[in-house]
Amino acid sequence: MATKITVALEDDLEGGPADETMRFAVGGTGYEIDLNKKNARAFRKQLAPFVEHARKAGRGQRRPRTSSSRQRSGDIRAWAQQQGIAVSGRGRIPASVVAQYESAAGGS
Repeated sequence: MATKITVALEDDLEGGPADETMRFAVGGTGYEIDLNKKNARAFRKQLAPFVEHARKAGRGQRRPRTSSSRQRSGDIRAWAQQQGIAVSGRGRIPASVVAQYESAAGGS
């Protein structure tokens, strides 16, 4: 037996059918609102001056990798390999491996 589920969006401002769900965030809180074409167009028009002057938000501040941090990671990977500890050649080194390295290196 087949089941068919239909999702009908309702305009959150006026009622009636909605055409899309608009997602936005203000003050660090995310919101969703279902709008028909007319209300979605008005929403975008009202936000346009702010969007024009805004910058896109990233996933947070990334710290740039320095040559010394790359060197340290390489040293830890080499040490782990000598100890028979499996560590990926790329990506984050597990904290437990870093702690073992620092303990063996005298806490540097």
